[in-house]
Amino acid sequence: MRESEDWVIDVGALLEQVEAAAPIDAVDVVATELGRMVDARAVTLLIADFSGRAVVRLTSAELVEGARGHGVEQAETIPLTGTLYERVLRTQRADVEAIGDGARMVVPVTDRGDAIGLLELDLPRYPSSDEILDISSAAHALAYVVIAARRHTDVFEWGQRSTPFALAAEIQRRLLPPAYTCEAGQFTLAGWLEPAASVGGDTFDYTLDRDSLQLSITDAVGHQVSAALVATLLVGALRNSRRKGLDLADQARYANDSLAEHAAPGQFVTGQLLRVDLKSETAVIINAGHTLPLRLRNGQVEEVDLVIEPPFGVVPDKSFTVQKFPLEPGDRIVFLTDGMQERNAASFDVAAALAASVDLHPREVVHELGAAVLKATGGDLRDDATMVCLDWYGGPPRGRTTEQGADPDRASAPV
Repeated sequence: MRESEDWVIDVGALLEQVEAAAPIDAVDVVATELGRMVDARAVTLLIADFSGRAVVRLTSAELVEGARGHGVEQAETIPLTGTLYERVLRTQRADVEAIGDGARMVVPVTDRGDAIGLLELDLPRYPSSDEILDISSAAHALAYVVIAARRHTDVFEWGQRSTPFALAAEIQRRLLPPAYTCEAGQFTLAGWLEPAASVGGDTFDYTLDRDSLQLSITDAVGHQVSAALVATLLVGALRNSRRKGLDLADQARYANDSLAEHAAPGQFVTGQLLRVDLKSETAVIINAGHTLPLRLRNGQVEEVDLVIEPPFGVVPDKSFTVQKFPLEPGDRIVFLTDGMQERNAASFDVAAALAASVDLHPREVVHELGAAVLKATGGDLRDDATMVCLDWYGGPPRGRTTEQGADPDRASAPV
């Protein structure tokens, strides 16, 4: 039973206010209305930066020293390392701290494990357990508000870019999936790309339907705009063939022929296409000249041995071999591009880092690997470094355990 003095949060009323507002004002409207409902002294959205190592406070209400400006919009970048914000993002659990006669509450804003950001509230008193749950639910609803609103405005996209994007990065950004993380009953996956602001030809993609999970990771030859354009052709062909309902072999053939027909001589793309049958719990893969994936099983890391075929675009009219991909419940698979193994990253032991990742959520695994390879190269990463982490739990198709957009059983340990 709720306490008689509990605040009452009407999520339906919040969403009605959103629909009445312009997309650029949607988050402010939610913050204002939620603040009114709980008598908050302040409500702020902190959105995840594209670097993965900071959050950004967006505002148009007041001048903030050191913030980036874009017209009346301002973006204040706050590094995550060692902060409360980092802990809440990793654990996906709300934090409430008594401060004077009130309280500060920081809540994750998450959809299916994809950490969009944080909601921070300055409350006039310490909230009850019911109020904490209600505010957390409102933060979850805010995730959908952000997802919907950013389809209509560049403000969120601008705010998340603490480093300006080159043209190649702008093109490449459109090739990546809208959400980098997906939690499901049988699996969790997460992808990441370094460096976010100066990419060349790397991409990853995935899609989930009733019967299968399909995943790809690709690396186009070259750098900057030319590589991004080749990657655009390859990813477009893969998506087009997949959405036509072609099987994995025909998707690979279609993509290969599209490159052979439309790309300039000498342009090619390495890649892997994986399909997991969610009903039979089996998987198959096509390996077009790509770096072998790593598997963490029972504490041991090893390469998954695959037949290596020519990259896409090298041999016209080629038929690719669909290989069985060994998959057991409890496996952690990391697909990666050769930027993770660049010559100037030789000091970075990817296998050792993966072995040490057992307690991390896949979202944190790819962030940790990305940060580690940047550190090993002194920030001078000479090729894109892209990784996708797939945790396979197995069992029959099913829903997942969820609390406000995240699976609490899969969250990383506290920092």
